[in-house]
Amino acid sequence: MHILNLIPRAGCVASCLLGGVVVHAQEKSIADNYPSRTIRFIVPYSPGGPTDVLARVLAQKLGDALGQQIIADNRPGSSGTIGMDVAAKAVPDGYTLGVIGQPHLINAILLKDPPYRALEDVVAIAQIASLPNVLVVSPNLPVKTTADLIALAKSKPGELNFGSAGIGASSHIAGEAFKAAAGINVTHVPFKLLSDVFTEMMAGRVHLYLFPLPAAMPMLKDNKLHVLAVGTPKSVPALPGVPTIAESGLPGFQTQSWFGVVGPSKLSRAIVAQLNKDVVDILQQADTRERFLRQGADAVITTPEEFQKLMQSEYAKYQKLVKDAGISTQ
Repeated sequence: MHILNLIPRAGCVASCLLGGVVVHAQEKSIADNYPSRTIRFIVPYSPGGPTDVLARVLAQKLGDALGQQIIADNRPGSSGTIGMDVAAKAVPDGYTLGVIGQPHLINAILLKDPPYRALEDVVAIAQIASLPNVLVVSPNLPVKTTADLIALAKSKPGELNFGSAGIGASSHIAGEAFKAAAGINVTHVPFKLLSDVFTEMMAGRVHLYLFPLPAAMPMLKDNKLHVLAVGTPKSVPALPGVPTIAESGLPGFQTQSWFGVVGPSKLSRAIVAQLNKDVVDILQQADTRERFLRQGADAVITTPEEFQKLMQSEYAKYQKLVKDAGISTQ
């Protein structure tokens, strides 16, 4: 009786194993023939920004390696949600991918009814770069170090302010993180245009800003704004002699922007693995790394699993920060 009971169970196990083998074989067959036509990189921002520039470098190099054209398709709007909605809901065949940064996660936390789920509706393929944020102050502010800034802000609670590229932007979240770590009361001032930020900072009406390095570099080279520290664990070659924020009174504090490639959640894992290998090969090339460095970015090598873990940990961190800071898009 026990033997009879085991027979159908054994049959189920064999059937399941066979099914798994068939699925794996199908996925391998799809990957072996991939790509056979043009691939689109959905860039959810306007041309010219860090995400767009890095995406275009990768697209050109990867297209040459794969023998297929890769197009950077800019779909700006709604802080990046319009473009990422396209990428997340694309046919999961590997021909429509998304190039993302932190706003992909932050938008899903801030919006009451986001059009996609930041983690569940995409699959991580590879992180491609990290970009240091730099703590920059108005030249009219009487401070020379991060410690000076924190002391001034504590002596004048609520009187200083920090700028950002808008509610929920990476610069906003970085500013809120700095504010919380330093224990200071400074007011958030969102902007739509970077040129307006520069004008207001040079006039002394905006006091500090955590910029991604490439955005601030022209103003720093011309000595129109003053840099206090960088948000990376170590100093950066582009700013010799500038200390890290962690070395300047906030041990352990880091603030960097990161970028990566994702696909729709049901994308074949065989294609994910192949794309990761291809992207890693490109990122290891000296000329790719040099072109990234021109934008102030460091090429970053990860597995899909490592990039997925980064997104999960960042999502949890931003959830807490948004809740603690009371950030709202309303």
